[in-house]
Order: sequence, then structure tokens, then C-alpha cells
Amino acid sequence: MQTFLKFRYFLVFLLLLACGEKSGKSSENSPVNSGQTENSVVQTGNNKVIMFFGDSLTAGYGLDTEEAFPAVIQQIVDSLNLNYTVVNAGLSGETTASGRNRLDWVLNQKADVFILELGANDGLRGIPLNETRLNLQAIVDSVKEKNPDTVIILAGMQIPPNMGQEYTKEFRRIFPELAEQNETYLIPFLLDNVAGIPELNQEDGIHPTVEGQKIVANNVWEVLEPVLTK
Repeated sequence: MQTFLKFRYFLVFLLLLACGEKSGKSSENSPVNSGQTENSVVQTGNNKVIMFFGDSLTAGYGLDTEEAFPAVIQQIVDSLNLNYTVVNAGLSGETTASGRNRLDWVLNQKADVFILELGANDGLRGIPLNETRLNLQAIVDSVKEKNPDTVIILAGMQIPPNMGQEYTKEFRRIFPELAEQNETYLIPFLLDNVAGIPELNQEDGIHPTVEGQKIVANNVWEVLEPVLTK
């Protein structure tokens, strides 16, 4: 059984590497193909903006953009008549380094709430933990510098133990530690009650199905709701 799980994790690792090699190109789930360009700004009227900045989990890999959890959040927001527009700035294959590199043009769009969901690809590739931590910190710093009033929410992530128990534990600690240091909100684990449950994930075993996305949205909403309604 352990051999099978290791092999499965290895296949997932290869899949994410393949997605990463395509991260410089537009995809059906990227902001470029949803009617935006790298220098464009989403028209939101008088609404405030909730910006989701992440990788394939945010982009809704394997699904229509309307089925990804940011779109589910928009549905919840609309049902409550809250004046917020969700912007999905997720890009499949994104690492913390590539996210840091494209952040400037993303921040051309003013964000009142910035939800940072990056790091999973770093962990599955075994990128040095200090590099991941520094990149996430740099992104937080840039968002604060652009607009000190932006509320930042950090999405916690966990990875399979492919890289060893010590690496896995240290990786998991990055997110709560950064949230505490920067006094940001924290989603303890974005994929809570979804990760490792076959019927809630696509065939690759890592990207949520439509039903899985709804649970992820609930995980996000538990932290986001008090921010929007306070």
C-alpha cells in the first residue's frame, strides 16, 4: 500500500511539473483567457474587490472558471447582497517565485481583500523552504506597500510526505508563522475535508472536483465572512 501511495504521489509530482512548464502560456483558466490581459484592470463599478492570487487550485484546473471556488465565493457574496467583486488571478503551475514575478501587473487592480494561495507547487518540487518563505513574505510586503489598507488572507497548505517528514512539517509551519508575523488572517488548510478523498478530487488526485470546490469555498468563507461583514 505504501509503495502504491508513493507511486501515486510521484505521478502527481510529474503532473504539476508539466503544468509548471506551461505556466508562461495562457490557459483556459488563466486571467488572460477570461477577457483580461496582463495590464488590464477588471471593471468593478462601485464594488470593492476580493482578489484571489494563486495557482491551479485557485484557477480551477480541469474545470470551468465558473466552477472554481472563487466563483462559488462570488455566488455567496451576491446572495448576501455584499458589494464585492471577486477577481480570480489564479494561474496553473504557479510557484511562489513566478507569482512574485507577476505580482506587479496583478496589483494594477486595486484589491480590498487579497487572498494569497501559493506554495503547493514549491512543496511538491522540493524547493528550499527558506525560498518559499521569502517569496511569500515578499508578496505580502508588496501588497501592503501598494495599498496598506488591503486585508490579506493567507491560505495554509500541506503536502504529502514525499520529501520526508521533516520537510513536510516545516512546510506546513510556514503559513501560520507568516500569518502571525504579518498579522494577517489565515485559512488553516485550504483543502481541509477535500485532500485525500477520491470522490472529491479529479483523476489526478489533487485538484478538487466541482463538489470539492464547494467545500474549499466553505473553508475560505469561514475566514472571509467576518472580514466582509465586520
